[in-house]
Order: sequence, then C-alpha cells, then structure tokens
Amino acid sequence: MLPIVEGILKGDKRSISRAISIIDNDEPDSRGIIQEIFNKTGGGRTIGFTGAGGAGKSTLIGKLAHEFQKMGHKVAVLAVDPSSPITGGAILGDRVRMITSMDNGIYMRSMASRGAEGGVSDSLRNVIRILDAAGYDTILVESVGAGQLEIEISRVVNITVVLFTPNTGDGIQAIKAGLTEIGDFYVVNKSDLEGSSFMYSILLELIAQGSKKQVLKCSAKTGTGIKELAMLIHQSLNQEKYLQKERVMVESELQDMILNIMKEKSMEIMLQSRQYSEYIKMILKKEIDPYSAAAKFSDSLLLCEEGVGNKKWLKK
Repeated sequence: MLPIVEGILKGDKRSISRAISIIDNDEPDSRGIIQEIFNKTGGGRTIGFTGAGGAGKSTLIGKLAHEFQKMGHKVAVLAVDPSSPITGGAILGDRVRMITSMDNGIYMRSMASRGAEGGVSDSLRNVIRILDAAGYDTILVESVGAGQLEIEISRVVNITVVLFTPNTGDGIQAIKAGLTEIGDFYVVNKSDLEGSSFMYSILLELIAQGSKKQVLKCSAKTGTGIKELAMLIHQSLNQEKYLQKERVMVESELQDMILNIMKEKSMEIMLQSRQYSEYIKMILKKEIDPYSAAAKFSDSLLLCEEGVGNKKWLKK
C-alpha cells in the first residue's frame, strides 16, 4: 500500500491534501491511489449546490456545514472556483467567503474548474472518492455559477440543490437553462429581501406541482430556514431514490472514461494514418466532401482490429 494511501485511510489531512493535488494535476501516482482506495469508498454522500453567481451559495454552504456537523456528520466542502487565466488554479474566492463559517473538523478545499463544463473539473469524482475513503460521510460541492452548463454538477452528486435569489432575474434565465430539471431541492436564498415570496410562488407553480421536488425559502444571512433545509437534506440522504442514483453516476463516469480513451487512441491512429492524409488531399481537390470522408474513415477505423491491425493505416 502506498504511504499516502495509509495516510488517507487514517484521515491525515496532509495526506488528503497531497492526494487531491496529485489527482487534480493528473500526476503519475493518481491512478494507483484511486485503485488502492476504491474498495474503501461508498460510505460518503454528496450534495451539490448550483445556481447563478451572487445567489449566496458559499455563505449558505458554510451555514449548512455547521448544521450537518452538529447532527454528527463528518463534513468536507469542495468549492469549484473559476480557473485563474494564468496558472489554471482556483482563484479561491469561495474559500475566502466560506472560511468564517467553518468549525474545526470540517475539511475544505478549492479546486479549479479548468474550463470543464459546468465548472466541474474532470478530477472531481476522484477527489470525492479520496474524501470518502478518509471517512467524510457528507461532502458538499459548490459549482461555480457559469450559466447553462451548470447542470453538469447533477451528474456527480447524490442530491442537487439549486439556488435562486429574489428580484435578480436569474429565476427565468435558470428555468430557460434547464436548472429546473436537474434539482432535488429548489431554494430561494436571501429570503429576508423583498421579492422572495414572489420568486417562491413562481417556483412552486413551475416545479413543485405534479412532482416530488421541494421548494424552500431561507436566509443564510439571518439564519432563517437553515436548520429546516439541513434536516430535509439529512433525511433524504439515505432515501432509496437518491441511493439508486449511484448507478447512474457510475454509468455516466464509465461512459466518459471509455469515450475519452477511445478518442485518444483514435486520434493517435488517425494522425499516423496514410488514408487520413489521402482523404485530406481528396477534400482539397473537391473529390469528396468532408462528411463522406469522415463517415468512411470512421467506418474503416471501427472495423480495423484493435485500431492498428491493418498496415494500410500507417504511413510509410
């Protein structure tokens, strides 16, 4: 067993942080770490928070983390920040906003989105596994408010909480973007502000009617409704419909991994292929259109045993 894995299983925060960095940077040891901890995972439950920028996600998560801890949960928080345009690293704004709400024992980490869809980095699933193996049974994930692709977070977590604010116009935009289709809880935050009741009634009409999805109001600033929201999420974590989502999450991950591997291998074969070069020449001479060329090349690639079995694919 790798020494760093021993540290993770003991809950050593230095080992956890180092392992997350290895995963996030896709270093050579990343695969070995996941392979060694994989059978130690499965006890953690994940809750994703999404919504437009300015909805108060960070403040709300800080308050909820405190409530979950009082219930006996071992809590970790992952804040997926926008990437720095220079380093690719997390800007850490969410960490600054949340830090005042954290109690001892809550592990928190900011991650860079690195341009991934919805602000969910490619390594997020495996970072969650590290925290799971380390004994964190409740993992809160905040995804950067980045528009329509924000719905990607629902593919990675057991429960999705979508946040709205009163009188900002983000409600209608989110409905258009499809956020109303992926949430389990819909929360009007900043309920102390004027217009919250109106937004709440809109969400009730558009979402709650005819469905089992829940719409709530709360204020992270005043604390109103925070305990009620925490209790509802706590009670939902072990409900069968949320536990069954694990299969959907695994299926989605496996599909992504298979397609990524196939894409990498196909690209390697394509760039070495004499036939690929010939199709480019034919397109330039207008002897074939790009759609036909792509279809024929793809068919030949799929028929080629292991992608490299026929020597005609390789350039001389």
